[in-house]
Amino acid sequence: MPHTAEWKVRLHLFENDDGTTKARMVLHTGTTELTGHGTARCSPADPNVPEIGDELAAGRALNDLAQQLLRLAERDMEGVGESRPNPRPVTGWPM
Repeated sequence: MPHTAEWKVRLHLFENDDGTTKARMVLHTGTTELTGHGTARCSPADPNVPEIGDELAAGRALNDLAQQLLRLAERDMEGVGESRPNPRPVTGWPM
């Protein structure tokens, strides 16, 4: 049975004078709204490149949103009597 859906995502970026960039990513599925958050801080010794702060903060907000979606899917699976999927090993650099 084919299924097509379109989910809307809005990304809001906020840069402060102290070199901190914050991101808020809001996902609307039509039935659910989830919000992911991310932050990036520019070290005083590093050059101020706003695009890098935007990318880091947005990526972290997207990662937060992804984790929320996975937890929601697991709860929904349990709600219909399915077992939780086996956890996958975490890879990548710690945040």
